[in-house]
Amino acid sequence: MEQQTVESVSSFYGTFWALIPPLVAIVAALINKGAYSSLFIGVLVGGLFVGQGSFSGFLDAVFKDGIVKQVSDPWNVGILFFLVMLGAMVSLMNKSGGSAAFGEWAKRHIKSKAGAQLVTICLGVMIFVDDYFNCLTVGSVMRPVTDKFKVSHEKLAYLIDATAAPVCIIAPISSWAAAVTGFVEGEDGLSLFMKAIPYNFYALFTIVALFALILLKVEFGPMRKYESAAEKIEMRTQELKREDSRGTVLDMIFPIASLIFFCVICLIYTGGFFASGEEHKGITDAFGSSDASVGLTLGSSAAFIVTIIWYLGRRVMSIRKCMDCLPEGFKAMVPAILILILAWSLKSVTDALGAKVFVTGLMSGSAGGLMNFMPAIIFLIGIGLAFSTGTSWGTFGILIPIVVAAFSDIDYNLMIISISACMAGAVCGDHISPISDTTIMASAGAECNHVNHVSSQFTYALSVAGVSFVSYIVAGFSRSVVLSLSVGVVLILGGLLVIKKMQKNKG
Repeated sequence: MEQQTVESVSSFYGTFWALIPPLVAIVAALINKGAYSSLFIGVLVGGLFVGQGSFSGFLDAVFKDGIVKQVSDPWNVGILFFLVMLGAMVSLMNKSGGSAAFGEWAKRHIKSKAGAQLVTICLGVMIFVDDYFNCLTVGSVMRPVTDKFKVSHEKLAYLIDATAAPVCIIAPISSWAAAVTGFVEGEDGLSLFMKAIPYNFYALFTIVALFALILLKVEFGPMRKYESAAEKIEMRTQELKREDSRGTVLDMIFPIASLIFFCVICLIYTGGFFASGEEHKGITDAFGSSDASVGLTLGSSAAFIVTIIWYLGRRVMSIRKCMDCLPEGFKAMVPAILILILAWSLKSVTDALGAKVFVTGLMSGSAGGLMNFMPAIIFLIGIGLAFSTGTSWGTFGILIPIVVAAFSDIDYNLMIISISACMAGAVCGDHISPISDTTIMASAGAECNHVNHVSSQFTYALSVAGVSFVSYIVAGFSRSVVLSLSVGVVLILGGLLVIKKMQKNKG
């Protein structure tokens, strides 16, 4: 999504006050536990700051340049359409009996709570094309299985969220890789992205922590409370039921495979892979210049049509039942769509107040000394910015060009590490932000109370962030990826073993 520069005459422009609206929304969400009202309050506060006493200016900031503009933005419309198509695909899989058949297969082959969680992680890693697709698909498919083994919806939401953005940001073939490469000026964006993957400590350590938490059977913070409560509940959701006995596991696998295939094809199509002559681009360049909104819209539409043809050919569903899934998919996505629109509107007033200008000034002012500490400092700035604005891609757009300009002619290796720190910090901040779209959709996919998801995930994410911070300090001085990763893995495993021992001693 192109970032438009918004000029403002507000006296709050480019000051700390520009971060007040998202902070108000975050505090309100933690107090009243209502995502819609909290986001809207944040938008209203931002509108007051932008309007500065002018009623017409307030209305323009909230509605004309806020909600209405965000709803009509072509990129946003594409994402909303993609969500509706995903909801329809999920509905198709459920009505065909494919999801129920997978649940029955899982009952026969998954024998433990740990197994159910590990399968959830593996499915999340496999769906690496886009985090939106990941959140909604993994949740709908795995929820009946994890319910059977009494995995709390809060834990499921964490598993989904932790295998969405953290996996996409280390996958070269993804909408996230395309976004990052688009922010790198004067360099080979995809090449830098590939070199930065080993230093993307937050993403890598999040995956390590996921497996360690499950295999060591350790829970801490609010998540421990939710998991204990889930163990005492017999069954919190009804299992999916087949509407047709002919539905098989293949009726769930085929739609998912179709989505991945067509999304990849359509992403490189928008990037010029299928163009002729001088406009033709190689597959890597095509991913780098792809339009994620258009590509995912085309891909999901194609997958929806092909899936319907598949079901009709197998006589699993009638054409009428297939088309009924469209409005049902839309209804299922309404909560996520509303929150996304309000989150985008909050971002628009934050941009109008010059939050990016304020953060950029802080970043540029700190680049003068302590070069070896810069990756760790950039990591913290990325967390703060993404947490306040709820957007990883916007954070990439702000920090990556600054890092390239600051380090490209000074220390190439440090530039690579610092770019990784930008991406890791953005993903971490997005991960713990209650106004993040991926956090919102992880809650929707797991059918989990959004505030419960944010609060339970916060402790885990912050722990991994602490380890990542230490690893970036090590990397800044040593320039060694092996040493930095080793330190991080040891800290994660050692920390979890200490927590487990302490909990065991307490009885």
